[in-house]
Amino acid sequence: MSQLKHPAHSLLDNLNGFSVVIDAARERADIILERPPFNIIEMPQRDQLRLVFESLDENPAVRVIVLRAVGQHFSSGGDIKGFLEATPEHVSKLAWNIAAPARCSKPVIAANRGYCFGVGFEISLACDFRIATDTTQYALPEQKLGQIPGSGGSARLQKMVGITRTKDVVMRSRRITGPQAADWGIATECVPDAELESATDKLVDELRAFSPIAQRTAKKLLNDTEDSPLSVAIELEGHCYSRLRTSDDFREGVEAFHQKRKASFKGS
Repeated sequence: MSQLKHPAHSLLDNLNGFSVVIDAARERADIILERPPFNIIEMPQRDQLRLVFESLDENPAVRVIVLRAVGQHFSSGGDIKGFLEATPEHVSKLAWNIAAPARCSKPVIAANRGYCFGVGFEISLACDFRIATDTTQYALPEQKLGQIPGSGGSARLQKMVGITRTKDVVMRSRRITGPQAADWGIATECVPDAELESATDKLVDELRAFSPIAQRTAKKLLNDTEDSPLSVAIELEGHCYSRLRTSDDFREGVEAFHQKRKASFKGS
């Protein structure tokens, strides 16, 4: 059979407005937005980000993925002009691309400082953990353009904070500070701005210490049961628990517990 290559692969030849750094020694990959000062996310960049998340998900050298940015602002949002130029078919895929962190089986951390608006907020909401700082401002300002969020922002936010707060944020284009985001449960934690990198490093190392297969299972279970009735969620949790009981990592965890030593998980 002739060599197979998907046309989308060529999209990764020249990354648009971001870079990827893999630190195999720390089992970590960083996706770094780097179009300062506001790290605007352009249309082609969304497709590339999806492909990068999919690639890193299959990379055995990576255990944890960090989405971060250079400069004082995570991202002020998307390229406004690009929305008018894009085809309706392309625009309809925006939410699928931005949901890539949620579909990724590995833990994904968003390190948010400064402006985190529009699609910058939406892709952060699709991550598993959000670390904010005292400079962070989250917002979905699309109402100011005569639009609504189009990449899952209002839907994800409503699941987190409820309809009243979501209407307040979306319909008034209201900004949420880092401390308030932590108080509402949007941000996992809020730290002083100078400590964002160290807090991110600490969380990466903490996540790496757990069983990869147990973390993959937990993430998928929680994502899959977010909309499920309680009885269905409990049933699925039981099936996942039963499956993990036969894993090498569970046996290692139990033996390490009884031997009073640190577990060495392999991900099988």
